[in-house]
This record gives sequence, structure tokens and C-alpha cells, in this order.
Amino acid sequence: MNLNNLENLKEEMKALGFKEKLINQMEEQMKKDVPEFKLHDALPATKGQVDMTLYFKQSGQSEFYYLNKFEVAHNQGKPLEEGQKYMVISPGADGKNMVKKMENVSEAIDFFKKQEGNSELALGKDAAHKTTVASTENGKVNYVAKDFQRTFYSQPIPQTFWVEKGKGFTAEQAANLVQGRSVYRDDLLNLGGIPYKAWMKLDADKPRDRHDNLTFNQYHDPSYGFDLGKVLDKFNIKELENPAKRVLLEVSIKNGNRPLITTVKDGQEVKLFVEAVPRYSQLNMYQENGKPEKREQFQKEPAISNSHAKGKEKEHELSESQGLKR
Repeated sequence: MNLNNLENLKEEMKALGFKEKLINQMEEQMKKDVPEFKLHDALPATKGQVDMTLYFKQSGQSEFYYLNKFEVAHNQGKPLEEGQKYMVISPGADGKNMVKKMENVSEAIDFFKKQEGNSELALGKDAAHKTTVASTENGKVNYVAKDFQRTFYSQPIPQTFWVEKGKGFTAEQAANLVQGRSVYRDDLLNLGGIPYKAWMKLDADKPRDRHDNLTFNQYHDPSYGFDLGKVLDKFNIKELENPAKRVLLEVSIKNGNRPLITTVKDGQEVKLFVEAVPRYSQLNMYQENGKPEKREQFQKEPAISNSHAKGKEKEHELSESQGLKR
């Protein structure tokens, strides 16, 4: 194992926001000197969880490894609780059960389906405290729990995110993109190598490309006209009064998150989740239980008709054909 290669990959993984435990798993795999390997992780989602698969490949000319892509899928079924894992339980040759634990539901289902004899897919903190969600008999599925059937039979198509030397969408940004939210990038290059900035959103309304990926809608900055800071200033948001909190809020929104803000409704302070909607130069707001709120009631001034914004969208929205290099 080349230690300089390991050091570089650790820096790339950290830059992309992957967990320390995943970095440690990468190092263990590199020590084995295998030609390629995959790592799996899972992140909580607004609904369900986001599963990630990272692909590492060794160069054909050296012992160096490279991380060029990772896949992300949004599973909207019930997420794992704290401390829980998926477990595939199969009888071993010595009569004792073999238990393989995983956090990634897609990985767990795929591994479970490959079992040839009797097997059980369960979730829980350990095999002694588990809930069975599927089972096989002689390699054939004979049971899938009712509340797990959608997850089991309708696994989401993953979205591939390409990276180059630690540059690209971070794990956090990718997880938010597959949940339908928008992310701001200030380090993009078009196919001609010219840098630009834009809000990015996956287009779920158009057919997938030849690699089975969704394409992006891009709202270029500043030409499209969505200025997050100015839009935030239209609303009564307590966090904006503190410069440090304002910076954190804007960074979180630009990464595609739904941060919690404090505002006033009917004379009382309330907490709401907020997210950016660049297409309409607006924000969406949600109660803590996920129910949408009308944003106009939290504006400092009466809301102006959004017909102008819609017209601006048609005038300024730029085609994806300009290309996205990284």
C-alpha cells in the first residue's frame, strides 16, 4: 500500500464529507491490495434514508487507488433507528448462524437475495433483538413483511456522482439532491473549461440519460437572478440578526439542507424548516412535522405576485446542454 496514495485519498474523502469510519474501512481494503472494492454508508433523510456506495479502483499501471464516483439512492421506507443495523442471517456449516450486518438497505437486500439456502433478513441492534422483514427457503423468497414490501420490491434507481481528486458534490449535497432539493456550487466548469456558479437540481420530470442518471437543471449565478441573501432578507427570521448564525444558515441552505429557523406566527415564536427554491427565486417553509406553511405570512412586507418570477424563469433558465464537467 502506497502511503502517499492513502494520505491523498483520506484528504479527498474528508473534503467530500465522508465519515471517519468509512475512511478507516477504505484503509483496511487498501491494505488487502485488491484490484477494486466498494464501501457502503447511509445517511438520514427527511423521509427514510439515503444509501451510498463508493467505488474504488486500483490503477492498472501502479498500486494507486482512485475514487472516481459514488452512487446515491433515496430509500423512502422506514429508516433504521439509532444503533440498529440490517442483518442477513444464514445457517453455517457448523450449525451456528452466520450474521452479516449492514447499514445500507440496498446492500442488505442484494446480499440477502444472493443466499442459496434458508436465510433471513432482519433489522435490530443484534441477532437476539431483531425484527424479521424477509426470509427465503431453499433460495426462494417466501416472506416479506407488509411494511417492508415497497422497499424490498421497488428499490430506487441510484444516481451516480462523479468526483475528481476530491472535487465534486459532497456526500451531504448528493444526499439532498436525490431528495429533490437544490444545491449551490461555485466551482463548476463547463465543457469548455470555463468556471461558473449555479444552483443545481436533479430533473425528475425528464427521462434518465444513457447511464440511467437524472439530468440537472441549472440556475446560473448571477445571470438567473436568485440571490439567497436578498430573498432571506424578505422574511422575519431571527437567525439573520446574528451575523455568525446568518453565515451558517446560508451555508446550510446552499448545501441543500432544510435548516431550522425561528420566526413569528400569530404573535408567537415558531420553528420552521426552510429550503431554497431557485427556480422561482423563493423559499419553501415547513412545520417541524413536515407540513408546508404559506411563506407569505412570514414576509416583512405583503407578498408580490410571482408572475414576474415565472416570466423571469422562462427568460433566464439556461439549458443543461451547456454541460457540467465536475
